[in-house]
Amino acid sequence: MIGLTKPTSGTAYVQGLDILTSMDTIYTSMGVCPQHDLLWESLTGREHLLFYGRLKNLKGSALNQAVEDSLKSVNLFHGGVADKQAGKYSGGMKRRLSVAISLIGDPKVVYMDEPSTGLDPASRNSLWSVGFCRWKLAVHRKCKELKGRYGGSYIFTITTSSNHEEEVENMVHHLSPNANKIYQISGTQKFEMPKQEVRIADVFQAVENAKSRFTVFAWGLADTTLEDVFIKVARGAQAVNILS
Repeated sequence: MIGLTKPTSGTAYVQGLDILTSMDTIYTSMGVCPQHDLLWESLTGREHLLFYGRLKNLKGSALNQAVEDSLKSVNLFHGGVADKQAGKYSGGMKRRLSVAISLIGDPKVVYMDEPSTGLDPASRNSLWSVGFCRWKLAVHRKCKELKGRYGGSYIFTITTSSNHEEEVENMVHHLSPNANKIYQISGTQKFEMPKQEVRIADVFQAVENAKSRFTVFAWGLADTTLEDVFIKVARGAQAVNILS
């Protein structure tokens, strides 16, 4: 999505632009804050932002104003910090500079990988305040809390021959009336089963009974993953945007 490697297949769109054919244009409206700071130690914080601002097609007074606003937003403006070499920054200051780089030029899409890592509580709070005032945050919780709130389901996956797919689906709905099929291809089916409707022991027993009637090549029962949670939150946010 950020253009570092080409997709092995398919494509994706950012603001309606294809990442296979329009990545140069996408770069001008995209910001990235990687997990590890990618900074030049000999450049100052201001020089970093001037460089990246020019990449976003900022020039003249607009560029200088954007740099100043970015430095102020992450508390790197006062006390001569902005004109200090990044190699002399503390870990927290480097992290804040990386965030400022990702935000300069008012990008439409920003990718952030653990932007608050290594920050003290005050700096972390200040950093999130910058994000809250610029974007609508869909959810902000710890992993366990996210799974508890959005992941109240088991993911049941089973692979059989294609002619037994309907029988498998009937078995799943007998176990969990509100089960939702989320994937199906060539005999492999994946279902989302509400936890309150099903017992793990019943699933094991149902699969053993199924094995006596037809071949089950593989099967598994797993808790909701963070990826599943992310997809659910993203779909919910997309639905809200469509309705609004």
